[in-house]
Amino acid sequence: MPELPEVETVRRGLEPVLDGHVLADVVQRRPDLRWPLPERFAERLTGRRVMRLRRRSKWILIDLEAGAEVPETWMVHLGMSGKMLIDGAETADLHHDRATPQKHDHVVVTTDAGARITYNDARRFGAMDLWPTATLSEHPQLATLGPEPLGNDFNAAVLEVAFAGRMTPVKAALLDQKTVAGLGNIYVCETLFRSGIHPTRMAGSISAKRVAVLAREIVATLGEAIEAGGSSLRDYRKADGELGYFQHAFKVYDREEKPCVTGDCVGEIRRIVQSGRSTFYCPKCQR
Repeated sequence: MPELPEVETVRRGLEPVLDGHVLADVVQRRPDLRWPLPERFAERLTGRRVMRLRRRSKWILIDLEAGAEVPETWMVHLGMSGKMLIDGAETADLHHDRATPQKHDHVVVTTDAGARITYNDARRFGAMDLWPTATLSEHPQLATLGPEPLGNDFNAAVLEVAFAGRMTPVKAALLDQKTVAGLGNIYVCETLFRSGIHPTRMAGSISAKRVAVLAREIVATLGEAIEAGGSSLRDYRKADGELGYFQHAFKVYDREEKPCVTGDCVGEIRRIVQSGRSTFYCPKCQR
């Protein structure tokens, strides 16, 4: 599933062709994705001007002006295989030819500038919703989320409080979206390696000094991944249809039995399963 860097990369790709533009035409090709689409979904989107694009955890949030409705936010979750693809845009590096509708093109939006944004999702694990902007923080999918790791509300002190007294593996604690919003399996593995923390270590047993290192590495790793355009595994693509490249910088993820990349380390990467997910780590570097 796309994690925070992939979702942020898609948001940035959509921003030049959506921000400030009117959604002139909206075609809805099915009544549901993972869940039913909102009542009068296409009708409520059509004719609305996009005021700004944001991201909360793994949700892309597209704020719309009021029009005939109250100000609402178009919420988009990519799920496991969802893609937001752009064509017909004047910006050459965002061009992706989709003149002929594809089988899994479920929502197609055309802007007043002629850009066409297509939501394609073969597995239909993605989701969309329309929610009043003024009460967006109360949406069931957003209400219990923890702080954004790239926001001002996240720092070592916040993470230390979240870990205090928790006798659960640190990897599980970081995957808990109430602890930090948007982290997923790939980037938790990578940040724990960069922090020298073993994934089975109990979160509440980690010293304040090491929590500070972990908080710093979370921010740094996510920032580097965003700059690289995310990690393209299986179905994920950026908004222009191109691949992301951070997977080439993985230090542990999907590197089972390969040598550790740390200079003088003689260990090799191991894989264990935690809560049904693969965890990759170096037994020599991570304690």
